[in-house]
Amino acid sequence: MNGEATAINPEVPPSGDGCVECLAESTWWWHLRRCAQCGHVGCCDSSPQQHASKHARELGHPIARSFEPGERWFWNYATGEFLRGPQLMPPDSRPVEQGAPAPKALVPPDWRSQLHSPPPDETAEGD
Repeated sequence: MNGEATAINPEVPPSGDGCVECLAESTWWWHLRRCAQCGHVGCCDSSPQQHASKHARELGHPIARSFEPGERWFWNYATGEFLRGPQLMPPDSRPVEQGAPAPKALVPPDWRSQLHSPPPDETAEGD
């Protein structure tokens, strides 16, 4: 994709340590994605609300980076492909102690059944 360079701005910090819309709506998320162009932090497509991909579609910002601890991959929503990208402005991820899903106080007991692509049956991080 020719526009990948303009879709990544390494000088923009993340918008926060949680999904912007989920926090505003008092809902929860599974994993987080960070817009590589503007820093917006949204929830992944497995999360009930899928705010990161909605942001990509609505604002035309196709590239996101995982905002999970230890993950460095970029995703191109326009092409459906992983790609390499530059180091972005810190922080690189949500706080480890936040865990997933989060925020803990808003996560329902049946959270796994509410995911769009349920993860393998494993203990959630931070449990």
